[in-house]
Amino acid sequence: MNLTGKIALVTGGGNGIGRAACLAFAQAGAKVVVIDLSGPAAEATAADVRALGSAALAVTADVSRSADVRAYVAAALAAYGRIDAFFNNAGIEGRVTPLAEFDEAEFDRVLAVNVRGTFLGLRHVLPVMLAQQSGSIINAASVAGTVGAPGLGAYCASKHAILGLTRTAAGEVGRQGIRVNAVCPGPIETRMMQSLAEQLNPAEPLTVVRANTARNPLGRYGTPDEVARIVVFLASDEAAYVNGAAWLVDGGRTAI
Repeated sequence: MNLTGKIALVTGGGNGIGRAACLAFAQAGAKVVVIDLSGPAAEATAADVRALGSAALAVTADVSRSADVRAYVAAALAAYGRIDAFFNNAGIEGRVTPLAEFDEAEFDRVLAVNVRGTFLGLRHVLPVMLAQQSGSIINAASVAGTVGAPGLGAYCASKHAILGLTRTAAGEVGRQGIRVNAVCPGPIETRMMQSLAEQLNPAEPLTVVRANTARNPLGRYGTPDEVARIVVFLASDEAAYVNGAAWLVDGGRTAI
């Protein structure tokens, strides 16, 4: 997967899967624009990308704000002149609460980041790629976008919505040389999974980990690197005929 000379944007690049994707893009030869709500986290990842020998730009942005999204696109174009790959990844899990008790403001917050943020990324990156007549976008969905997730109504709804946006965009821009796909990670060793375990069982979060592991055919959580490699594959010419797909990266959890 050779991305030498390509420009990759990653939202939520300061930690977890986003950070791993930034490093994977760099290892494939791409220059990377690291976007995160936390400026220090974005800069730390950018420093790690530079240590691998690739150029990197750190941008602080709230993906739910149109002005911030326009700004990170403008920063990428000012620095590198084009956008070849976009990992539309930033997201939050929200609180674990039954729907009958779910706080309306919390519901709005999760959808603002996960759905509006994904939409705004598409809205402002797609025109750049349409002008180029090339590009690959990978949206971050989840296994929670393919099945229900008790206690995670807002998160589950947001990830289902992301698959709808992915498929719609893929149908709209495929003939213009742009591919749009999604990755659907299962339990991955990240801050988000730790937060969910602590919310589901504050007294004994490890029981949540053991339960998830027991249900997984591979008997373990995935790693951010394992998701990142799929993201880079989908961004590369190796995936030239992959469009509108939702790639499960869950160890087979949803297969059984």
